[in-house]
Amino acid sequence: MAGMAGMAGMAGMAGTAGILSRRLWRYHAGACQMRKGDLRECGTMRLKDLDTPCVVIDLDRAEANLARGQAVVAAAGLAMRPHVKTHKLPCMALRQIALGAVGVTCQKLGEAEAMADGGIGDIFVPYNILGATKLARLAALHARVVLSVTADSAQTVAGYAAAFTDPAHPLAVLVECDTGMGRCGVREADGALALARQIAAAPGLRFGGLMSYPARGQQSAADAWMAACVARIQAAGLAVPVVSLGGTPDLMAVGGLRAATEYRPGTYIYSDRMQVAFGHGTFDDCALTVRATVVSRPTPTRAVLDAGSKALAADLCSLPGHGHIPAYPQAVITSLSEEHAVVDLAPCAARPQIGEVVAVIPNHACVVSNLFDRVWLARGDAVTGAADVTSRGRLA
Repeated sequence: MAGMAGMAGMAGMAGTAGILSRRLWRYHAGACQMRKGDLRECGTMRLKDLDTPCVVIDLDRAEANLARGQAVVAAAGLAMRPHVKTHKLPCMALRQIALGAVGVTCQKLGEAEAMADGGIGDIFVPYNILGATKLARLAALHARVVLSVTADSAQTVAGYAAAFTDPAHPLAVLVECDTGMGRCGVREADGALALARQIAAAPGLRFGGLMSYPARGQQSAADAWMAACVARIQAAGLAVPVVSLGGTPDLMAVGGLRAATEYRPGTYIYSDRMQVAFGHGTFDDCALTVRATVVSRPTPTRAVLDAGSKALAADLCSLPGHGHIPAYPQAVITSLSEEHAVVDLAPCAARPQIGEVVAVIPNHACVVSNLFDRVWLARGDAVTGAADVTSRGRLA
């Protein structure tokens, strides 16, 4: 995965202007304006002009990551259905579709509603949707877009069947399978078959197939489990249109899949320190950074940044600390409070001074996207615009 950022720019991001100009980018710099059908570069802003803490997306790296991921999935003969949890931006989802994705994956109903508002027309929500309020919202969304969901219990299917009764416009329901993650999902093929039959028997539902989120490093075993499950269901006389797997950590191994028909990576668009620790690319592939200012140097070997857990999130990975500072690669962010990051500079030959702004590659980019209302877009040192994170906080 090394060298993704060095790939030639994806053909047509010049054409991205046409995609992004659907009022999905909002520019925040002096004379730079957003007009209907017109995208103008923000040529006067530089990274140094941004207040901190803030999130910056390196568009060149993001585009290279998107191109690489799409090419790998397409070469494996799979449909790409990326998870938007990492970026939460309709404009990025539209770019993924323009590159060949069949639609997107959203983890929560609110996130899906925000994507529909942003112009996304094919959405998969792999979650058990329960309760009258959510089912009413799901029905409203079903009227707007091509929609599919999952279920792993008879109760969930019964709720769908009661809310969706039109055989001319059925809701596609996939059965979620636990192939080793230990989260949601049926654990036996007979359980999947029972739910498939219940779905197929409901006039307003359509059995859409199977879905699983494999544990990292267990994708081949999950695929084999799914193949056996498909065979069991087909033997009972039901077709299995879709077998959906996915996850960025195993993205580069999709060529060995046999049962899967579509793939759902999320973090691949930005990457992060956790993915680098997994061996998925290098820090040069990481497109999302949090810019932070050194606000204190209490000792020669300690610095404090103005980005704490509310900016960097508290997720850990197998590498030490709470993020990577490319300008000072030996530095370790040892602790976070809400608005402060404490950095150990003892291993560093050069050390940042008070007032210096540093970029931090977070451990987990997906969580960071949910912490900011807006992200800034850049190419090199030039800030080209900003995007409102419309799916942020849409947890219900």
